[in-house]
Amino acid sequence: MIQGIHQYIFRCAFSILVILATKLDVYPQAARSVSKDEKLIAKNEKSGRSLIPKNSTPDIEIIRKRIIDDLLAPAVDASAIRKLIGNIQADGSWQDINYKDTSKTAFQNREHLEHMEDLSRAYKKPGSPFYQDINVKNVALAALDFWLAHDFICENWWWNEMGTPNLMINTLLLLDTDLSDLQRTAGLKIANRANLEAFGARPGGDLIQIAGMLGKQGLFNRDESIVERVVKAMASEIKISTGRGLQPDMSFHHRTDNVISTLTYGTGYASSFAYWAVKTAGTKFTLPANAVKMLIDYYLDGISKSMAFGKYPDLGAKNRDLSRKGTLSPAGTELPSNLMVISNYRKAELDNLVKIRNGTIAPNLQWNRYFWNSSYFTHQRPTWFSSVRMHSSRQNNMEEPYNDEGLKNHHFADGSNFITITGKEYVDVFPVWDWQKIPGATIVQKPSVLPFKQIPKKGLTNFVGAVSNGTYGAAATDFSSVHDPLQARKAWFYFNNEYVCLGTNIHSTSDYPVATTLNQCNLDGAVTAQTAGKTEVLKKGTQQLKAVNWIHHNKVAYLFPEPVDISLSNQTATGNWKQINHQDWATEEPVQKELFTAWINHGVKPINAGYAYIVVPDINANDLKPYQQKNFISIVSNTPQIQAVHHRLLQLTEAIFFEPGMIQLGGGLAITAEQPCMLMVEMAGNQVKKISVADPTQLLKKLSFTVYTPLKGKNGQLKADMNSTLLEIVLPDGGDAGKSITVKFGK
Repeated sequence: MIQGIHQYIFRCAFSILVILATKLDVYPQAARSVSKDEKLIAKNEKSGRSLIPKNSTPDIEIIRKRIIDDLLAPAVDASAIRKLIGNIQADGSWQDINYKDTSKTAFQNREHLEHMEDLSRAYKKPGSPFYQDINVKNVALAALDFWLAHDFICENWWWNEMGTPNLMINTLLLLDTDLSDLQRTAGLKIANRANLEAFGARPGGDLIQIAGMLGKQGLFNRDESIVERVVKAMASEIKISTGRGLQPDMSFHHRTDNVISTLTYGTGYASSFAYWAVKTAGTKFTLPANAVKMLIDYYLDGISKSMAFGKYPDLGAKNRDLSRKGTLSPAGTELPSNLMVISNYRKAELDNLVKIRNGTIAPNLQWNRYFWNSSYFTHQRPTWFSSVRMHSSRQNNMEEPYNDEGLKNHHFADGSNFITITGKEYVDVFPVWDWQKIPGATIVQKPSVLPFKQIPKKGLTNFVGAVSNGTYGAAATDFSSVHDPLQARKAWFYFNNEYVCLGTNIHSTSDYPVATTLNQCNLDGAVTAQTAGKTEVLKKGTQQLKAVNWIHHNKVAYLFPEPVDISLSNQTATGNWKQINHQDWATEEPVQKELFTAWINHGVKPINAGYAYIVVPDINANDLKPYQQKNFISIVSNTPQIQAVHHRLLQLTEAIFFEPGMIQLGGGLAITAEQPCMLMVEMAGNQVKKISVADPTQLLKKLSFTVYTPLKGKNGQLKADMNSTLLEIVLPDGGDAGKSITVKFGK
């Protein structure tokens, strides 16, 4: 009796606190999340008319209600529901589903699970044409009984431990009191295959998602201990790691191959945590503020900087999901909106992203970022975005083609270089792509790529990296192909209105020709070229262009400092999804798309071949002549030892030292690097303003330079005389090895 009075007093006190917190905005995130039903729970608790089952608490009921509301939120497709009702068979199955094929590439059984959830929503959703319709309930329960009787297991562990348990617990939460004891017990047994001891609950993206599914099980059973365990598991996963998970550079690795997975598993990791952070806000299960802040940092500095304009997923950060339809669909606003609900940290940046994604403001982002743990480089300006994807001896070149997806990704990380202005450049282009003409990459043009099981291989070179000051930067690779007898030294130099692509020391012993591809994307409008000083709009087809000065397509220009021969195709390409993906949805039905492809042919067995071109985004063909007359770009060096570019307007020199050497900075100044490295020097008149450096090998402890002018500063690293300065810069180590360091100089 006394214990019951104590419980009643506790519930009343907690309910009053929830009401006060809502009115006083003590928990602003909770105030924005509390529904009318949640307030009713608190109100009735206060009055003694409890709506909470005896084995529950106000916190559990609030979280439970929030999640069920989410499950009910999607619209009900009345015609689809009527079709499901009309076509269900006596045993609770549907004739159009192949229940026998439970292979990795098929498992149509998933459609049955989706039908169960859709029917349950139609029955439980207020306002639905089928709300509380006994016939719909009986169909949903018959479908559930069919699944429980057969308990289908897929050859792909993901369905067994994640896909099936998630859809099952969603159905159980929706039907709830309409379930029999047997249905509850058997359904929970299947749902519980998503648990923290399962194979899939490894550190990284899947653990948080599986924890979320376990949390739903705890809510279904109103088991506070399970929810508490789930929250602790989620909070413990938001941490920096050099293994699986969130990396020091704010990229994400799902596996130990060190291949970037920021836009796949890494986004699921963030989404699941943010979702639960919102659902638990204002309760005793509120996720810790420090974990929330770290997740927001990851979202803004990792996920969104792997997207063009913070909206369009960058092709360069993709893996086997390239072979799925819609993989480049623009991101929605749910995740950043959830992050704003749970915290005010960096709220203005999150709000800006939401507005860009909603289209209420034009893109206004500007930055340069290198992910040194993932060999991935991105550059953003308000009207264009570009990226470079590389690999090194510190990682595999690509993700394994799990479940027979991404079957032609052999060369995708061989120095690929993508350019985005509209977000439509590469949408669903992959079934018709020539996978040996990856934009930016230098590749041996074989009759076909190797079998897909041979895609993933450890990189062969450690000189892969970038130097960045957050606004400008340069990326480079001393490239050695893991599939072909091919080497090249390649670099990309980024500024405000253009970037420069340099290649040198291209060497191959293969019997097939070698090509460097400028771009391969959806054809959009006219292709214009200037050859030998003559400008013309090209007819559709395949053509060999001689002495090309520049090419223009879809607001992107490719300028050649020295005239060069170019191969170009602007015509319809044919392919199919089955050649790159063996999932059951992918067929051999022909897919046709118009493509723009341009490449430099280096010939068979080239020795020290090279290239140089300038990419100018967001420019019309008519504006190229005035741009060229400004002559801001100067290629300082493009040799096997040093690649360097100077931008006259910015007074900025970016250089790649594959070997120790010297470059001229302009104004009679020069700098010597004593070790292979990457360097960026910013000038103010004839004075050195900033020097940024990075070690692409990630092996050195310091870098030494001689600058042939006296430098002034408080760096404690300078030894200057009247004519020169010896500069030594200590480099980061551990998980930060490869990160850029910027040293400032002045009076």
